[in-house]
Amino acid sequence: MARIALPEPKMPKPSSRPFPMFRPWGLLLATLLLGAAPSALLAAPPAAGKSAPPLIVPQLDGHEFNLAKLRGKVVLVNVWATWCSPCRSEMPTLDAFYRRYHARGLDLLGLSIDEAPDAVQVRKVMRQFSYPGALASAARVNGFGEPIAVPVTYVIDAQGVIRAQLQAEGPSGVSRQALQEAVLPLLPHAVAEHPAP
Repeated sequence: MARIALPEPKMPKPSSRPFPMFRPWGLLLATLLLGAAPSALLAAPPAAGKSAPPLIVPQLDGHEFNLAKLRGKVVLVNVWATWCSPCRSEMPTLDAFYRRYHARGLDLLGLSIDEAPDAVQVRKVMRQFSYPGALASAARVNGFGEPIAVPVTYVIDAQGVIRAQLQAEGPSGVSRQALQEAVLPLLPHAVAEHPAP
């Protein structure tokens, strides 16, 4: 049996430096790219107990939604998408809750994360409901950033503090009970229709 001689593989000489040296321009480029990244991508999502981040966005009806100007009211910011089944399932529950408690100081914004080309579909969905909607991509300021998952509903008290972050409770989204538990204690008490003499 004949032996075949294979050439020895050439291995690169080990560097005397323990770590590769970056050229100064490479480090500068990486720093510039990180600096140019939107802060929303680097920021942590809003958390309960913290001040709500700024949110200024044109609503689908043309009015401006400015969260800071709603101090004194309890606000729900529901982040959703047209392609999200639990999002769409919970919208009637959110709408009924909004209609029932709006007169007591509750505001609600349906903030869609759909892309601008999908605005027609977003408008079609939102026409079915009484609360306002907006496209996150159109926001002048959106401190909420990209959600980790949808749907998510932020409950913001009258002082502008996030009190709860409600997630879908299965395929039907957030429940009426979860909304009542998180929101009702924050609303002013209803005035009795027939005061006692």
